[in-house]
Amino acid sequence: MGREHGEDRHERRRGRFGRFFEHGDLRVVVLALLEEQSRHGYELIKELEERTGGAYRPSPGVVYPTLAMLEDEGFIRQVEAEGGGRKRFEITDDGKAELERSRPAVEQVFGRMEEASRHAGPGRHRVGRAMMNLGMALRNRMGRPVSPEELDRIIAMIDDTAAAIERT
Repeated sequence: MGREHGEDRHERRRGRFGRFFEHGDLRVVVLALLEEQSRHGYELIKELEERTGGAYRPSPGVVYPTLAMLEDEGFIRQVEAEGGGRKRFEITDDGKAELERSRPAVEQVFGRMEEASRHAGPGRHRVGRAMMNLGMALRNRMGRPVSPEELDRIIAMIDDTAAAIERT
């Protein structure tokens, strides 16, 4: 019974079958990560991916609006980037107070993230990234005219790669 009811529910939360975070979780997790150190959006994306062992990687379309919302609410602020680089953010005193109110939820989310990381195989996030790169390359290539010969070569490369992976 535990397998059917307990673990499947946790797998769905980890993102295997749906969203990794519950409503509002990303908001407080971002505050917690910014409490640790100032970061820019891409660093937050990478940190979340690493902390989940690759089980979850938020898209920029989720992270950047969250940062904008937190900034509008006065919970974070931009800080000077060294060398004029990307916008870095740090948590404000109001953000720290909000984070303290949400600390139990943050601890639960970090627990789920740690669990996801433990269940992820070694290098899983690297394999996931490589699969995303392949998917993007295929979408880009197939968005242009493809001759029957080119299509045959693309299919053969994919099939050859799959066979080589099975042999390893």
